[in-house]
Amino acid sequence: MVRLAPSILSANFANLQGDLDQTKDCGLKMIHIDIMDGTFVPNISFGFKIISDIRDKNDYFFDTHLMIGEPIRYIEDFKKAGSDRITVHYEACKDLRATLKAIRDAGMEVGLTAKPETDPKLLLEYFDQIDLILVMSVRPGFGGQKFMTETKDTMALYRKYIDENNLDIKIEVDGGIKTSNVREVLDLGVDEVVVGSDVFAKDIRAQIMAYHEIFKEYE
Repeated sequence: MVRLAPSILSANFANLQGDLDQTKDCGLKMIHIDIMDGTFVPNISFGFKIISDIRDKNDYFFDTHLMIGEPIRYIEDFKKAGSDRITVHYEACKDLRATLKAIRDAGMEVGLTAKPETDPKLLLEYFDQIDLILVMSVRPGFGGQKFMTETKDTMALYRKYIDENNLDIKIEVDGGIKTSNVREVLDLGVDEVVVGSDVFAKDIRAQIMAYHEIFKEYE
């Protein structure tokens, strides 16, 4: 079953809980939380307090994507704030295996990703430590970018590798996804779809339901 992960990076921060309330009672199971430090990527988003503040009022799986340098420094803090899964960047970690182990040891699911220009094959050696591989279909740092069609090759590569090796790893895609192009990635076997502006910049509930109707075609 394909899962939708609306990214709160595109929500109205002056009315964040109001936006999240509009996501409820329509079959949604998870939300995506983008953390940026202004160094690894040229943007700053938010930190632990936002996560902990919304944790109590939202019974969702918190899918947390760290676009920060040396994320191993903050694994316990994100766990305490309420994250359920931490995804880190291949390029951001001096000791990637230690970072992935720290996430697992903290009791969270482990995700791995890379910038679109990074050779995706470099990540394969770490598949023994992860639950999810995130394909960035835009350059990380800002919402509202156009989907990079060339990243479909990366999704196909990972789907083939996972299936051939009988691995229990989910594939997630993030960047430029809309109802008009989501079937392109679903056809490649993606398990989770991150959507920002195409949910939160429109009729939130209606858009979530529209995605779920498309996902039913792949059940």
